[in-house]
Amino acid sequence: MRKIAILAAIAIMVALLVPAMAVAGPKEIKIGVIYPLTGPAAAAGRELRNGAELAAEIANNVMPKVNMTMAKNAGVKSLGGAKITLIFKDHQGNPQMGADLAKKLILDDKVVGILGCYYSSVTKTVSAVCERYGVPMINGSSTSPTLTKRGFKWFWRTTPHDKWFTKDLFEFLVGLTKGKVKGVKAVPMAELKNLAAACEKTEWGSNVSIEIANFAKEYGFDLKANILYAAKSPDLSSEVQSMIATKPGAMLFASYTSDALLMVKTLKSMKAKPKVVWGQDAGFDKPEFRALGAEIEGILTRSVFLPSVVKVKPLAGEVNAMYQKKHGHDMDGASARAFTGLQTWVYVLEKAGSTKPKAIQQAANTISIPGNQLVVPWVGIKFSTKGDEIGQNVLGNGLIGQYQMKDGKIGLEVVYPFDMATAPMIFPFKGF
Repeated sequence: MRKIAILAAIAIMVALLVPAMAVAGPKEIKIGVIYPLTGPAAAAGRELRNGAELAAEIANNVMPKVNMTMAKNAGVKSLGGAKITLIFKDHQGNPQMGADLAKKLILDDKVVGILGCYYSSVTKTVSAVCERYGVPMINGSSTSPTLTKRGFKWFWRTTPHDKWFTKDLFEFLVGLTKGKVKGVKAVPMAELKNLAAACEKTEWGSNVSIEIANFAKEYGFDLKANILYAAKSPDLSSEVQSMIATKPGAMLFASYTSDALLMVKTLKSMKAKPKVVWGQDAGFDKPEFRALGAEIEGILTRSVFLPSVVKVKPLAGEVNAMYQKKHGHDMDGASARAFTGLQTWVYVLEKAGSTKPKAIQQAANTISIPGNQLVVPWVGIKFSTKGDEIGQNVLGNGLIGQYQMKDGKIGLEVVYPFDMATAPMIFPFKGF
């Protein structure tokens, strides 16, 4: 009888412990993160990794000085305080490698989901793998418009895409002709009407090229040259010569880091002097590019985060100060978008209260993150579940910044949206 009583007591204890363990949830939540950590975009990959790691650090600890909900919970509260564990993989800019890494993360590492991949071409293949296995993927940094036009059920993108960003550019150019730009009198349309563009020939750059052509026609500009060049090209002389020959008022670029550096070097050697030089983020918004210093003063780049945003968004200042302390420089568009992508993962998991794919899917499709929780100056994060852009955040927006020298240092000042301008624009571009 004594033995039976002991066994019964053990059975009762187990019955009591099992629900408690179920409520506690997993001790860790593994998320696979696929970025270009080596190769031509390694500089961007480093910033992306740093941004994601900082978001995970804030989510896993209590940080009272950071004014966002995920800094108060020490883990995912609805899952018993489970910690986020990031498993990084390096796709090297190779779409097939990215797909293979995604399979490994899903099948071997048993990740809950994936964050990545910067290169739109890699995001395309990785998201297809996730779709096949029914594993959630949140993308924070790929901007090819086609990615959210495939009707995927397991893919969500937080960042605005290139159609939105390119529209911003043309709104800005029209604003120049109407005297809306801070510090600049209305510029005659004749000075800006001729445009020349050069975009690297991948999934991302090819789509930017298409958007530039579409918006140029819509807004009444003449796109005299629209060049697609081989990514990681060793020489861009012929492309730059073709652009200069059209005598453009504005030169427009979509280039990753190595190409952006070479493009500036080539423009300088040929003494190009357009009125406006604009880069579609990527290589034009990296520490290596900023290291060119005075050579890039006056160049414009689109982004979702500029250090000067801290002047109008205190939370951005709090997180940027942490980033500066850890890495010795400000956040940029890549690190801020990676931070926001991982932050979105945390909020989705919190809402789901589960690591089951269906629960995560339901949470992502109904999540609404207010802008006051974000470091980027967006209205918020809410994903489309209808129409032709399934999984696209509909509450994002872009910025256009200009490189300006202040106290001997190069930095980015907001020039668009016009009501967020943090400094007068330098116009025209001084030339190389």
